[in-house]
Amino acid sequence: MLEEIEIGTKRAAAHLIESSNHFEVTGLGIAPLGSIEVNRVHDASTWRYRMSDIIDQLNEAGTGLLVTVDEVDPILDEMIQLAATYQHFVTDGKRVALLMAGLPNNVSTLLNHKTVSFLRRAQQYHLGRIADYDVREALIRTIQENDRLADAEGIDRAVRSISGFPFLLQLVGYRAWDLTSDSKEISSRDFDLGIKIARDEMDDRILAATYRELTAEDKRFLIAMLDDEEESTTADLVERLKRSPQQVSRYRRRMIDAGIIGERGRGLVAFELPFFRDYLAAQCVK
Repeated sequence: MLEEIEIGTKRAAAHLIESSNHFEVTGLGIAPLGSIEVNRVHDASTWRYRMSDIIDQLNEAGTGLLVTVDEVDPILDEMIQLAATYQHFVTDGKRVALLMAGLPNNVSTLLNHKTVSFLRRAQQYHLGRIADYDVREALIRTIQENDRLADAEGIDRAVRSISGFPFLLQLVGYRAWDLTSDSKEISSRDFDLGIKIARDEMDDRILAATYRELTAEDKRFLIAMLDDEEESTTADLVERLKRSPQQVSRYRRRMIDAGIIGERGRGLVAFELPFFRDYLAAQCVK
């Protein structure tokens, strides 16, 4: 990832920065026609200092650098290195910005990493759930703009299955589209199969991964919420968990930051991550 950022920056800013490619002669041939061999000399400095030189040249040219990262994965060493290096760039007063996007639990894990704790001061934007009418509009427009048709009932079922979750909007649409990509119409059957495949992937890639990262206390807190059909009050959770209001508030904040639950008013919370309530209940039965 770091190499791609460096190479991508050099390509995009080739008209503003000097090339750092250097060559050395490693061999000469005399007969019969003569020859010369050269090797590229690789810069021995670290990625941080190479990028620092590039950004300095951009700044001198009156511009800066924006680095964008999609699908944040906090277990990648390069992700941590990028965030930590960015802090040095900011401290040095360089014109550089970092825009990162990811699933709430992954973003929360990254923010809790001790090496990059400074990221907690960054401006955060929580996308939240997408309204059903926007989900429907996104599906229909994407299909129509690519000269395909869609079954109306299939669209309705897709909207219900997506439940406003951006990840599922992308996944359900992709799976339904790809099943018969050579067909003019996306049928009701395509949508049904696409929904099933997407839900299986959701369980494996999101719900199971989220559950594995929960601590024992996190699980106790969330299981206590299962007693309520919809919203849970802080007072009820304090009573069920036999914990102090301060302790319950800490668990509550952790789960909100992880995107698992969301606030529904003063002292009220409910499950935010689609289908996680059912997944958690199933785990309790095993």
